[in-house]
Amino acid sequence: MKNSTIIAIANQKGGVGKTTTAFNLGAALALKHNKKVLLVDLDPQGNLSEYLKFKHNDGKPTITDLVMRVSAEPMLPAAEIKSAVRYNNNNDLYYIPADINLANAETYISSALARESILKRILIDELVSNFDYVLIDCLPSLGILFINALTAADKMIIPVQTQKFSLDGLSALRSLHMQIRQTINPDLSILGILPTMADKTTVSKKALAQLTEDSELHVFNAIIHRSVEAARSSESGHALCKIKCKLGDDYTALAEELTELLKTSI
Repeated sequence: MKNSTIIAIANQKGGVGKTTTAFNLGAALALKHNKKVLLVDLDPQGNLSEYLKFKHNDGKPTITDLVMRVSAEPMLPAAEIKSAVRYNNNNDLYYIPADINLANAETYISSALARESILKRILIDELVSNFDYVLIDCLPSLGILFINALTAADKMIIPVQTQKFSLDGLSALRSLHMQIRQTINPDLSILGILPTMADKTTVSKKALAQLTEDSELHVFNAIIHRSVEAARSSESGHALCKIKCKLGDDYTALAEELTELLKTSI
């Protein structure tokens, strides 16, 4: 029986910190809260997989392979799906990586039967019940893979950069969320908006104020600040919560807030 929470880190805009958030939130949950976390890289750029030091051609299937197989077959054996999971010892994280061919897979599955539920058929109970959290790093697009993520997820976190026009595009994402709820996944809820890349500039402060005032959604109290530590962390492959820095504290606070929020929302 599924006892995990599947969370899509989603925004159709690029450069808002989705991958950094998926990686560092996952690590904070694993390392600070002793949770078992599975990360799913659903972005053809594969940046999350790079953070996790994924070794290409390791003989195991990627999310691309699973998507292609499930689009052609009703169900895959649980053992085959589980074989796609790798372990990152540095950060105590489990993950299913992506590769560049995922972009071609998105085109291929656009004509597949029940194409919106392919990822849901990959994230079967036999897999996800082994984890406390499954975090999906979504691609910056409102295409079929993005819809798959929202169909498979229980919750959404929407990272929004604290800059001018930060709310642009949010209405389209909320509209898609409502369509998914009404047609495919009635249990999908938005946990909240996560302010990212905040700094001391007037523009950033105004954007954060606008985000808090104008949004009808919950805005996380944890704010992710702009920092060079993000790039250093991705290069080293070590999560920020393992480093004594402001950004690490931000993600530790986010993990704490998330666990408390889920106690009241589930």
